[in-house]
Amino acid sequence: MYTDIFSLPGTFWRGNLHTHSTRSDGILEPAEVCRRYKAEGYDFIALTDHFIGRYDYPLTDTRAYRDSDFTTILGAELHSGAMENGELWHILAVGLPMDFVRPNAPDFHVRPDQEAGAELAARARAAGAFVAIAHPEWSGLTTADARTIKAAHAVEVYNHGCAMGCDRPHGFYTLDQLLSEGCKLSLCATDDAHFSEPDHFGGWVMVKARENSPEALLEALKAGHHYSTTGPDLSGIQWEDGHVTVQSSAVKSVIVQGQGSAAVAVHGVSMTSTRIPLDRFGASDWLRVTVIDSAGKRAWSNPVWKEDLA
Repeated sequence: MYTDIFSLPGTFWRGNLHTHSTRSDGILEPAEVCRRYKAEGYDFIALTDHFIGRYDYPLTDTRAYRDSDFTTILGAELHSGAMENGELWHILAVGLPMDFVRPNAPDFHVRPDQEAGAELAARARAAGAFVAIAHPEWSGLTTADARTIKAAHAVEVYNHGCAMGCDRPHGFYTLDQLLSEGCKLSLCATDDAHFSEPDHFGGWVMVKARENSPEALLEALKAGHHYSTTGPDLSGIQWEDGHVTVQSSAVKSVIVQGQGSAAVAVHGVSMTSTRIPLDRFGASDWLRVTVIDSAGKRAWSNPVWKEDLA
């Protein structure tokens, strides 16, 4: 059953799901990271330091930085096992318990006796985490790699740190391949901020939840009740009568994507309500929406499945 997140009760809360501090390879103390995100207008943050032995397997405790206007979700970036290119897996886990069992990951090098990335992701999900495949383009991830992470809720499709540091920010190819194979996944945009370069305040999620609490936010993330953005706002998406109508802040392009080459774009000036026919998508089981503003900033809906729209 399709859920129209824009008509759900609650509020859209702005948050960053991927951030580092001096507990691993970031340059700011956890308190300062949280202070800066709050000062920038964020409602919540997940501080996700690298969960490896080099840093004493940190699950950075940010509970002391919560208040009535700002909350934190405990999490980590997990590592174990080799991808096809021989490099270590990077798996984002937001909502981990403080006693999450450590993998055998003393450093960023693959060890022959490590659990596979898929096993680590499954443990994280079983422990209550929202699990995302981190920065596929940066990692050199193959589709075969991605297929193994069956515990993933989402694919990180935009990583601002990877945009700034190496111009490899995306995960859309990975997401779309998995969607076309029938995997029901959401997507997320993040910062992956270390504050060692302009890698912060560039990509975030807007999560629809009844309250700005870790529990409510996690429940909404797992349910896909969010969209992702680098700037524009989405305020409504209606799928009906062979069309989709997208309400947004002022944008110059609205694009619907589906399986394979299926896509339709409408371009204009300061568009805030845009109607697009869906005739092009007869062979596609899924659809998603991108909007682009005059500065080139983008927002992305989570995928919807046509069987759920019937």
